[in-house]
Amino acid sequence: MFKLIRKLKPLALLLSFALVGASNANDWPAAGRPIQLTVPSPGGGGTGDTIARLLAEQLAINLKTSFVIDNRPGANGNIGAAAAAKFQPDGYRFLFSWAGTLAVNINLYEKIAYDPQKDFDPIALICDVPNILVLNSTLPPKTVKEFVAYTQANPGKLNFGSTGIGSSMHLAGELFMRETGTKMVHVPFNAPGTATTNLLSNEIQLMFQLIPGIATQVKAGKVNALAVMAPTRSPALPDVPTTLELGFPKLQSTTWFALLAPRGTPPEIISKMNLEVNKILKDPAFTKRLADIGATPLGGSPKDLSDHLGSEITKWGSLIKANGIKAQ
Repeated sequence: MFKLIRKLKPLALLLSFALVGASNANDWPAAGRPIQLTVPSPGGGGTGDTIARLLAEQLAINLKTSFVIDNRPGANGNIGAAAAAKFQPDGYRFLFSWAGTLAVNINLYEKIAYDPQKDFDPIALICDVPNILVLNSTLPPKTVKEFVAYTQANPGKLNFGSTGIGSSMHLAGELFMRETGTKMVHVPFNAPGTATTNLLSNEIQLMFQLIPGIATQVKAGKVNALAVMAPTRSPALPDVPTTLELGFPKLQSTTWFALLAPRGTPPEIISKMNLEVNKILKDPAFTKRLADIGATPLGGSPKDLSDHLGSEITKWGSLIKANGIKAQ
């Protein structure tokens, strides 16, 4: 009998832990306890901050609790992500971040104070916003193939703008040059609005802008949009073809957004949050709000996010290393 009790004890402990986990998930979130969503960028209307607030607003309704947006800008998102990595994994603190902070910075900086794969539990991909190739209206090319030929005939004579070294706009340009055998000059700016102003004045001749930052100018005919760097067309600019359909399948560049938790967050809470996020991403009213800012909903499982993150780290890491790109 004593031996039987000894054998049963581990099983009883496992069952008790499972029941505690289930209870925690069922009781989460506790009434009156807010959930913090850390966003590693300034507040006030940037694409990441806007999407984070849209998501938090709907999660608050679905989970019947309040959400607090914790903006922690600095060092291309490194400050906020590093802080989030050290949060208590109690199910009340999450990180809303994106491709640059999660897949690019680990390759761009010699050292960062977090590991995007080891320090966080993935929850779900939220959406992505593609880069779009736009030209100053005075340039003659009207298609991507014409532009490739024009650039090859004028190596080093065209300037493309971005929001800085290692930004999605910069890396999209580097990817374009690698895949098409062209040579252009990168001109970094400190803000997307400044870069766009210089594009309109022909100080720079092209950009690989994010759709929310240039859609208005495209619709007004102030710039020529040649291609969206994504597998599917953007709902914000449905008339602009994709690089895939134009015969450039490797020219894919989007800024994707994701929800993560500090490593060690109870798996039942991760699963519940994933379920709620996927419900929201299937809501037509919510997807329309994303479409209005040029974003396409994604969703999926935590493993989908984990696999995507690993793939993106490899993709951009090889490009960054091959071109000797370093953060300044």
